[in-house]
Amino acid sequence: MEKARPLWANPLQFVFACISYAVGLGNVWRFPYLCQMYGGGSFLVPYLIMLIVEGMPLLYLELAVGQRMRQGSIGAWRTISPYLSGVGVASVVVSFFLSMYYNVINAWAFWYLFHSFQDPLPWSVCPLNANRTGFDAECEQASSTKYFWYRKTLNISPSIQDSGSLQWEPALCLLLAWLVVYLCILRGTESTGKLEQLANPKAWINAATQIFFSLGLGFGSLIAFASYNEPSNNCQKHAIIVSLINSSTSIFASVVTFSIYGFKATFNYESCLNKVILLLTNSFDLEDGFLTASNLEQVKGYLASTYPGQYSKVFPLIKNCSLEAELDTAVQGTGLAFIVYTEAIKNMEVSQLWSVLYFFMLLMLGIGSMLGNTAAILTPLTDSKAISRHLPKEAISGLVCLINCAVGLVFTLEAGNYWFDIFNDYAATLSLLLIVLVETVAVCYVYGLRRFESDLQAMTGRTLSWYWKIMWAGVSPLLIISLLLFYLSDYILTGTLQYQAWDASQGQLVTKDYPAYALAVIGLLVASSTMCIPLVALGTFVLRRLRRGDPAPVA
Repeated sequence: MEKARPLWANPLQFVFACISYAVGLGNVWRFPYLCQMYGGGSFLVPYLIMLIVEGMPLLYLELAVGQRMRQGSIGAWRTISPYLSGVGVASVVVSFFLSMYYNVINAWAFWYLFHSFQDPLPWSVCPLNANRTGFDAECEQASSTKYFWYRKTLNISPSIQDSGSLQWEPALCLLLAWLVVYLCILRGTESTGKLEQLANPKAWINAATQIFFSLGLGFGSLIAFASYNEPSNNCQKHAIIVSLINSSTSIFASVVTFSIYGFKATFNYESCLNKVILLLTNSFDLEDGFLTASNLEQVKGYLASTYPGQYSKVFPLIKNCSLEAELDTAVQGTGLAFIVYTEAIKNMEVSQLWSVLYFFMLLMLGIGSMLGNTAAILTPLTDSKAISRHLPKEAISGLVCLINCAVGLVFTLEAGNYWFDIFNDYAATLSLLLIVLVETVAVCYVYGLRRFESDLQAMTGRTLSWYWKIMWAGVSPLLIISLLLFYLSDYILTGTLQYQAWDASQGQLVTKDYPAYALAVIGLLVASSTMCIPLVALGTFVLRRLRRGDPAPVA
């Protein structure tokens, strides 16, 4: 089994592959949002604690399992116990779901990158209306950046029920994104604030969740990467390095993001003040330059008391400009990546250069994570003798990319963004928590912690410290169970699931209930991966009962 298995050229290559996989878009668009929501710098306290008690131990566990078993996720867990093959299958299913929609983000990044060479940037100004007598009404209601995202990029429908037609430009960008991923795969393993928020349990829950998903635990990618290591590789050191670099990147991204938030908030606040000043100057025939930001409130009070009738007519048009309100606006996900950042970029000097650099960075982050996701699918498939006997690795890789790309075209429909949100919100959360919980219990209590400890010592020549054993055997499983209970209770208490739909007439998002068939898809996404674990175990048990005389499974 081991003699034909390819190996990393050196340990540094393996570390870079893990970093490229772990450091992804979540570091840029999720972690800064959580910092803003839960007290700024004080959010680092629960985050760093969760890194120590959850992130590092579970990352080390997966790397150690992959390096010890030297197989992909399915084969590794089957080696521990035939009844646990479903854990690997569940990981492959979740990775398949993730790959289907994740590369759409890279397609959008390609789309914005191609438009970044225009002067002016196409999202910096509103287009003219059909009569060319003014600006487009939808763009004026929203903003130029929101209009370019929702209308020009997504051409979004008013609800998930209105599927609309395929958008050929994003579809071509998706094909390009998958072509880039496939070409990279062919290279193989050789290239690949407020302290009171600490009392808020949701701050700790979100810190744990961010650590969990940012490191990419449970997908099988880390097991796949580690399976190509030399048995003597020091995966403990590498787990610590990858964890620290991943968290450092998140913190650095937050510093940059908050700088952009500040720039955007200040610019919008000053623009708002200038519009109010211009409105009052023209309405009351004031001298140019008389009304300034410093005396605006004083003059407004004077005009309201001196000219009440005229001021009451103008009052509905006066916007309430607040710098604090601008700074308090918290956005995550695609809204942060493709609206907030682009709004800041359009106001910078040499905006085309910054736009190209920014979207090139997004592509590097996205493609790096995609290679890890596809490795989680391809490694178990290429390890399977039944498949690899008939198809070479290139053909298997091509088929996986082709299937994912074909399914991914759903996300380029006019209602595609709504389906993207469904996959992003529900395809992995509960499934990954369950997968990693079973992984931890399997290593500690099925395979045996002492047995696994002796295996690691035989491989690396190093003894396992008490820290790792306590985390694996007790703290980490209890923490995952707590997260599972939180998410289950949160789903139950939420009631009818809802989504944000774009209302073109208002130029903003409105809340709507998911239709019945969308709820059915959500249930199917969750069940199709989680049910792999008990169903495969049950199937293995039945087959063993039918084959009389077979020895009991290894435990």
